[in-house]
Amino acid sequence: MHNDDSMIGRLLTRRELVALFGSSAVAAMAHRVSGQGAAPQSGAIPGAGVPACVVQPQQTEGPYFVDEKLLRSDIRTDPSTGAVKAGAPLALTLKVSQVTSDGKCAPLARAQVDLWQCDAMGAYSDVKDKLFDTSGQKFLRGHQITNAAGAVQFVTIYPGWYPGRAVHVHFKVRTSPAETQAAYEFTSQFYFDEQFTDRVHAREPYAAHTGQRTRNEKDGIFRDGGPQLTLAVAEAAKGYAAAFDLAMRPGDPPPAGRGRRGGRGLTPV
Repeated sequence: MHNDDSMIGRLLTRRELVALFGSSAVAAMAHRVSGQGAAPQSGAIPGAGVPACVVQPQQTEGPYFVDEKLLRSDIRTDPSTGAVKAGAPLALTLKVSQVTSDGKCAPLARAQVDLWQCDAMGAYSDVKDKLFDTSGQKFLRGHQITNAAGAVQFVTIYPGWYPGRAVHVHFKVRTSPAETQAAYEFTSQFYFDEQFTDRVHAREPYAAHTGQRTRNEKDGIFRDGGPQLTLAVAEAAKGYAAAFDLAMRPGDPPPAGRGRRGGRGLTPV
């Protein structure tokens, strides 16, 4: 029997990331360099005196979150079979901060960051849905614990799409009482530049998914802050890379929306 509490995978080192994606991709993750056609990261609020680490808003968790307790950096595989999901590799680095009393960004260590998304054909794992039944499978799900710099690194695939939603990746940040004097959650979603997605989805395996993709401007959830949550994706030798900085504050209510709600009131400054 598989033990979901055991560690599957590990945090990749810089040398391993260079070997997988090339030095240009690792530099892009470190410096948030945007790729051709990619929108720049919009974490800061221009003219509002808000630290550059801050991103908003919190968005709905949606119906497909499953707390699998899979501690791993490479989330492409199904841990029960070792099968790797087909798709363009995407290296994603997130840096989590807390805003200090003097308005600066301090790295938040020991926070749990969950990532989950659909595959190239639009299916989520471990879900029984009218469009698919993937019960027992656990691909494209996992979490990491932020290091002393507040950073986590994931290797996933560029997501596909399913009817009614723009292309996106879900994420959740959870803190422990030991680190923040209270336990909080922040849940939201990352989005992608449409022109960039057009190019990626023109290739296999994405091209085999027929139908009409919902674009960002037609997605009601995206319209509530999606431009501020759009990843700057850079092309790399063996895939793509992106990085994003975020910081939150407790106190505001979770977001309204479809499906489950996101968190216990931890929201960006």
